[in-house]
Amino acid sequence: MSKSDMTEKPDPRKPDPQKPDPWRVPLAVAQIPDTGLHRDLRADEAVRHAIADIGDLREVLSAQASFDVTPKSGGRYHVAGRVRARIGQTCVVTLEPMESDIDEPIDLTFAPPDQIPEMAALIDEAEHSDGDTPDPLEAIENGIIDLGRIATDALYLAVNPYPRKPDAVFEPLVEAPDPEDHPFAALKALKVEPKKTGKKKPKGN
Repeated sequence: MSKSDMTEKPDPRKPDPQKPDPWRVPLAVAQIPDTGLHRDLRADEAVRHAIADIGDLREVLSAQASFDVTPKSGGRYHVAGRVRARIGQTCVVTLEPMESDIDEPIDLTFAPPDQIPEMAALIDEAEHSDGDTPDPLEAIENGIIDLGRIATDALYLAVNPYPRKPDAVFEPLVEAPDPEDHPFAALKALKVEPKKTGKKKPKGN
């Protein structure tokens, strides 16, 4: 997942913002060494259940992430890695349960909050010019970068909102034609049988 994807791409699952983050792994930037660090995360059963509940998924069978966090100039930090997961969904065609694999790359840069407005202005200016648009920055909140939240955000963005089994084929309902539903049906209904007059055929001589 690129920086621009995480910022601009809408979340297909639309998790409830009022609910707490399902996966919290806070990392204090003050504890990040100059050489950077590596972190491997694996969600336990309770976290997987929370991810499924907030993301409107049938279930999350596994979820893991790996990160390399590297300090940059100006108090910024580069966070690169990927999140992998196996999720349970419902096929939109057959309505049968199905499982899907997620393998989403992560490439973000975090910066102190006071740098965010300046970067937003530069991005807005670049969009109205022929210059290259710089990558947006994510804010470091209270000196913390939450790796768990990064992982779940990436997972949600990678979810297919319309999952479909590989062999699922949509077959529209076909109704049998009504034998009376044809262009001549109306004429047939108007057809009147000739009335019998009751006259007898004259006898021959």
